[in-house]
Amino acid sequence: MVNGSNIRNRKRTRLRKYDYSITGWYYVTICTKDHINRFGKIINEKMVLNDLGKIAEECWLDIPKHYIESELDEYIIMPNHIHGIIIIDYDNVGKRHASSLQN
Repeated sequence: MVNGSNIRNRKRTRLRKYDYSITGWYYVTICTKDHINRFGKIINEKMVLNDLGKIAEECWLDIPKHYIESELDEYIIMPNHIHGIIIIDYDNVGKRHASSLQN
């Protein structure tokens, strides 16, 4: 359970007055708690995923299976975070089963 006082101190990551329910390309960064290296190691300048990193990759690749209006572009998994681009096309409005959070 998240303590309510922690939520008030969170950094705002959304643009004010931007409608996140519209079609667009969204750059996403997902970080591990306390930025602890959980997804693997960089060895000889190459990222080597551990078991958790492989699970993270599998979950990332599964996003379009759960959200039919989404498509994945480039992504990279680093030891303590993931960067990726998600393309959301709401032209399939009648087919979607989830919507973005509202302000």
